[in-house]
Amino acid sequence: MNAFRIALANLRFPSTPGESVELAEQAIAQAAREGAGIICFPECFVPGYRAAGKNVPPPDPGFLERAWSAVAASAASANVAVILGTERVAAGGLLITALVVDPGGSIAGFQDKVQIDPSEENTYKAGSGRRMFETGPLKFGIAICHEGWRYPGTVRWAARRGAHVVFHPHFHEAEPGSYRPTTFADPANTFHEKAALCRAAENTCYFAMVNVASEGSPTTSAVVRPDGTLLCYQPYGQEGLLCADIDLDTATGLLASRCKTYEPS
Repeated sequence: MNAFRIALANLRFPSTPGESVELAEQAIAQAAREGAGIICFPECFVPGYRAAGKNVPPPDPGFLERAWSAVAASAASANVAVILGTERVAAGGLLITALVVDPGGSIAGFQDKVQIDPSEENTYKAGSGRRMFETGPLKFGIAICHEGWRYPGTVRWAARRGAHVVFHPHFHEAEPGSYRPTTFADPANTFHEKAALCRAAENTCYFAMVNVASEGSPTTSAVVRPDGTLLCYQPYGQEGLLCADIDLDTATGLLASRCKTYEPS
């Protein structure tokens, strides 16, 4: 087994932007103690996803720069790569993004959210382009929330370029009267977790989804194997790190490489 340990930060929604950085720093240190080589955070964890009912202050480029520097310093101290769900202010507006930091604390780059949900259009703008990243022997891509659920090509793009795993930071809290699952991919639940199984199986790569911890959450953090079977998942609503040893040799990208019908930009 060519093992690589990943960690998913299934944390509570931060009460303030400052707490989001503190929680991230604590989780990075814990990931190091548990032997992980990389940790991924939920969508827009810093400063917090701008959902209805969430009291997140207006975008602040200065705060974001300081937050990213603090996270990069924590990554270097822990010798752990980081995928930080965050936002960034660009000329075209506010983007949902994932900041990637290498284990030495250097900024490897951003993967912006290219396919945004219609409900986000009044708050966020769509980014453009896709990127691949590496840390040690691990090659990975990132598909953020709506992208991974509804646009399979965003995952296939990375798998076709050698990604062992596609990380899927997302934000998904319970709506009033919604079904409250206790087991992964429950038939009575929404399509979302079934889609995660498909993204892995149809591309022969790992799919690692990470959500915030909240009461009644309709999805949780989980890792799906390249054959579409579930490796592990975090108990619903339970805060903490989900760590998993993935076998890089099984993530061949075989089925992704055989697909000739769709290639997103």
